[in-house]
Amino acid sequence: MRAVAIIPARWSSTRFPGKPLASLCGKTVIERVYERVSAVIPATFVATDDTRILEAVNQFGGRALMTSEHHHNGTERILEALHRLETDYDVVVNVQGDEPFVVPEQLALLLNCMEENRPDIATLAYPFSDFSMAVNPNVVKVVVDGQGYALYFSRSGIPHVRDSREEMAPQSPCYLKHIGIYAYRRSILESICQLPVSPLESLEKLEQLRWLQAGYRIRVLPTSTDTIGIDTPEDLQRAEEICRERKDYL
Repeated sequence: MRAVAIIPARWSSTRFPGKPLASLCGKTVIERVYERVSAVIPATFVATDDTRILEAVNQFGGRALMTSEHHHNGTERILEALHRLETDYDVVVNVQGDEPFVVPEQLALLLNCMEENRPDIATLAYPFSDFSMAVNPNVVKVVVDGQGYALYFSRSGIPHVRDSREEMAPQSPCYLKHIGIYAYRRSILESICQLPVSPLESLEKLEQLRWLQAGYRIRVLPTSTDTIGIDTPEDLQRAEEICRERKDYL
């Protein structure tokens, strides 16, 4: 199985413009992400719409591709980058450019699943039992079926606790936090990028609901490691604190 990792990274961000080049423990955020991903998947590329990011990646020895600034999401950007590559890869791994805390085990988990189970799409989820996270709209939750495939993703607290919080099963976490790292089969990636925005996606602002509504199955793999995406300057400060606490982490 030939796998490629493509890291979408754009300059414009409503909450944190230029965050791929923000400094995190002495290196840029995008370099931190690239180092962790390329250590597991040698064929790793950054797909960007800005020459500043392109030049920064080239400077630290990474590989980057310029893509259009008119893409609606990172999935479209990844597909354009994929079309620019000469090798015909079977599986594409999507790690966002603001996920510096992805760990090798998570990437290996996705690759092994794509090799052995051959799902359309695979992603990750972190089990948790903190009810404050469950009702936080910035934390995307997922509910899965008995075979480990996604039933629904939501910003709301799903599953809903009808009677009382105390009835949340203490023996196992009731909620799954979606970790937005994906692996796709190439043919599936080609297909989902042709789909129109779906009604559920419009409501929740979650692209993966477009795929579910179109009938694609998403395998959800549990991971024991949570990740911290950097969406705001406050997130970056929190990431710096983690670096200071765990000097071996980055």
